[in-house]
Amino acid sequence: MQLLCPLEKSLKQIFFTLTALRIIYIYIMHCFRSGFRFLSSASASQRVDWDPTVSLALKHATLILLEKCHTRDHFKQILAQIMRTNLIGQTFPMSRLISFSAITHPENLDMAVHLFQHHTPHPNLYIYNSMISALSLSLNQSFAIYNSLLRSCIYPDRNTFLSLLQASKFLSEVMQIHCHAIITGSFSYSYLQNSLMKIYLEKGKMGLAHQVLQQMSAPDAVSFNIMILGYAKKGHNIEALKFLQEMVGLDLKPDEFTMLGLLILCGHSEDARLGKSIHAWIVHSCSVKSSNLILNNALLDMYVKCKELMIAQSIFNALLRKDTISWNTMIAGYVKIGDLEIAHSFFQDMPCRDLVSWNSIIAGYAQKGDCLMVRRLFANMAAENIQPDFVTIINLVSAAAEIGALHHGRWIHGWVVRMQMKIDAFLGSALIDMYWKCGSIERACIVFREIAEKDVTVWTTMITGFAFHGYGSKALELFYEMQEYVMPNQVTFIAVLTACSHCGFVLQGLRIFYSMKEKYGIEPGVEHYGCLVDLLGRSGRFAQVKNVIEMMPMKPSQSIWGAVLSACRAQGNVEMAEIAGKELLKLEPQKEGGYVLLSNIYATSGRWNHSDKIREIMESRGVKKIAGCSSVVVDGIIHDFVAADKRHPRWVEIQSILLCLKSEMKFGTDFSSELLQHHAHSCY
Repeated sequence: MQLLCPLEKSLKQIFFTLTALRIIYIYIMHCFRSGFRFLSSASASQRVDWDPTVSLALKHATLILLEKCHTRDHFKQILAQIMRTNLIGQTFPMSRLISFSAITHPENLDMAVHLFQHHTPHPNLYIYNSMISALSLSLNQSFAIYNSLLRSCIYPDRNTFLSLLQASKFLSEVMQIHCHAIITGSFSYSYLQNSLMKIYLEKGKMGLAHQVLQQMSAPDAVSFNIMILGYAKKGHNIEALKFLQEMVGLDLKPDEFTMLGLLILCGHSEDARLGKSIHAWIVHSCSVKSSNLILNNALLDMYVKCKELMIAQSIFNALLRKDTISWNTMIAGYVKIGDLEIAHSFFQDMPCRDLVSWNSIIAGYAQKGDCLMVRRLFANMAAENIQPDFVTIINLVSAAAEIGALHHGRWIHGWVVRMQMKIDAFLGSALIDMYWKCGSIERACIVFREIAEKDVTVWTTMITGFAFHGYGSKALELFYEMQEYVMPNQVTFIAVLTACSHCGFVLQGLRIFYSMKEKYGIEPGVEHYGCLVDLLGRSGRFAQVKNVIEMMPMKPSQSIWGAVLSACRAQGNVEMAEIAGKELLKLEPQKEGGYVLLSNIYATSGRWNHSDKIREIMESRGVKKIAGCSSVVVDGIIHDFVAADKRHPRWVEIQSILLCLKSEMKFGTDFSSELLQHHAHSCY
């Protein structure tokens, strides 16, 4: 026996011991109490004792009527009959009344609560369990009834704990239920153990779930399936596979639920090879039906996440039964890889589209920036009486933000207002983001001020907007104002440091950076150091830049060396540029940005040989410079232009207009020169 246990194990043992002592104390104190609940209005002399043989056979006329009851009015009449015959308050009739009103017809739960509180002087375990189960959505009431059960010196059973687990929301409550189950001897029930494991896994307590599994005398396939699925959903792939190995070692045969967990595992890890092995097992296993739609959909989802769309499509085509999830999985898969043509064909062929289908295809075109198609799909969606949700609206707003289409963003904002949709923090932050990206910082401010409950994302989005529009002072004001309501997070500090960098607020930026850990308890990450380097570099403080990079707790990233290189170009610091360029090319040898920046710095300083040499290295490594591209949105359609690009279908018209503009600008220049000369002569 170990003399020293890990701290966590010791704390759990203390917790279990204290809880046990508390329950024993409650039992001892209340076993000596003589008081009991007697809340019925009928007197003992008038009461008719209930015959258990009759009650259990359900031959009593009133209870037979209760079994046939379907409406609240009929239930009230039967209740009145029970009260007239002086059966009210007797345990078995009350158990039937409460079971009917609380479990069978839960819409009468208010009556069940009233009957339990005022007309059930001697509730038994069945009545307590019925009430705890019925009130499982109300945590306080369920635990209050459970405490009443303990005070009545009635031992809870496994059904009591299962209902309490349904009511529990916090880990501490689940652990208390776990303790009580051990003390009362109900923990050995496998269904309860499996339920505990499932809840622990959902709450991310993998160690506690594993501890329950280890304490099971004979874990079954269900137990291991719960562990495999729970670990797979949380991304613990190796541990999930170990549970499979342990399961097979105990001669437990994997079933379709085991495969379901493993398919989720493969999808999360994008392990197509393992996924194909599981697929082969499913095909060759006689125990798994080919018509298992849930498993087939999981197969589709796994191949889609592994980007094996051809295999996914062949499985889809072979399915005898397809549901909405099957179609939506294929649409989402092709949207994810950017093949909107095939995604749209699946969408068109779909027999019955739901909200998820519309959101998926709209999201695809929104990512592409095709506002015209997004609006057309939205109109078709409304024509089919599909009510959009916040995801739909976010996709529409994102489409406008992607290409800077202010008119499209204002249109969807107007639609939201007309439909009287509540602009919460989630939608509000998306609208703010869209407006400042489209150049309308004023409208972003209006939306910001109209949001009633602002979370940290809303504040951060507005600060970011001010930062990128060059309003550094307003960004700082908002940063200090937000702290009256919410605390900033890591992203907030990136936004405010960016504002300081763009506006040259060096001292303020340094003060905010060094206050992150001291005042706010946030450890600066590589992004924050990147902002600090950019801030110092823009102001020409390269000695401080060098010190920051040397003192960083992590290795400098590409963005940090890129910021240094950009600052060197602006300040003309060739020496520092050579150091930064060398490090950047080590990290990104196949990207053209570092080569081009360093070559331009050499060219600006007149060192043409070095500039040409960088270009030669770039060419020898097969790195090509991507041509710069400008875009303009006309009627919701994006038109891209590259320098000297004549591929546009309306190039002749564009060239003609450019020549006209050029001649007008020349005429305007000549006219301005003549006007200036005239004014000059008139001054003499």
